[in-house]
Amino acid sequence: MTAHITAHLTQSDPVMGALITAVGAYAFETEADIHPFQALAQAIAHQQLNGIAANTILKRLIASCGEGAFPSPQHVLAAPAKTLRAAGFSTAKVAALKDLAAKTLESVVPGHDELITLTDEEIITRLTQVRGIGRWTVEMLLMFRLGRPDVLPVDDFGVRAGFRAAYGLRALPHPRVLAAYGERWRPYRSAAAWYLWRALELERAGTLPAPAVRVRMPRLKKRRRAAAAKPRVRRRAAVRTRCPKARRPRRGRKRS
Repeated sequence: MTAHITAHLTQSDPVMGALITAVGAYAFETEADIHPFQALAQAIAHQQLNGIAANTILKRLIASCGEGAFPSPQHVLAAPAKTLRAAGFSTAKVAALKDLAAKTLESVVPGHDELITLTDEEIITRLTQVRGIGRWTVEMLLMFRLGRPDVLPVDDFGVRAGFRAAYGLRALPHPRVLAAYGERWRPYRSAAAWYLWRALELERAGTLPAPAVRVRMPRLKKRRRAAAAKPRVRRRAAVRTRCPKARRPRRGRKRS
C-alpha cells in the first residue's frame, strides 16, 4: 500500500516525487485509539505549550480529577475551576475543557465507535463546535488518531513552510493556494503533508533537492466585496439666476 501511495504522488507531481526519493519510504505512524474526549482534552492542554509542560499539566489533571485514570467528562464538569487552574490550565482552557465535557455528554462529541463512521468533514463540523477546538486540531486528530489518508492541513505552518522549501518559493503559500495545488495529491494528501514536514528537516540538514521543474501556483480568484448600498443623492445642478441689474434712472438735462 505504501508503494502505491508514493507511486501516485510521484506520477501526479514530479517535485513531490523528488522529495519522496530524498526522504525515503513513507513511515507515518498513528497513535493509540482513545476516546475523542481524551484526545481533544490532551489537544487543549498542548495548545501554545511545549510537550513537556503540557504533559505535566495532564498528569496533574489525572491526579486531581481522575483518581489515577484520565478523568471522565462527568469528573471534569464536577471539578471546581480553581482545581483545574491549579493543575495548570489557563482560564480560557478551563472554559474549553468544561465545554468539551458538556458537549461530550450531549453527544455533540461522539464516541469512538460513532466517530469512525463519519466522514472527515462531518467530524470537523461536529468537533469544531467545542470551544477552543479549531479545524487544525481536528485535522491532527483525523491524521494521527484515526489514520485518515486524505487530510491536508493547509493552515499548518510546517506544511506551508515545507512546501515553500521543496517547491522553491520565496514566501509561504496562501492556504487556499496550497489547497488548490494539493488537489493533485488526492486521495493521499495525508502522505503529501507528511513529506512536506520532512522537507523542513532536509532543508535544515542541507540535503533538500532543488525542485525538478518550475512550479506554477494556482491563482486565486479575487473575492468581490459587496459594496455597501448607499442611497444615491441626486445633486441638482446649481442654476445661477441672474437678476437684472437695477438701472439707474437717467438724469435728464436741466432745461434753462
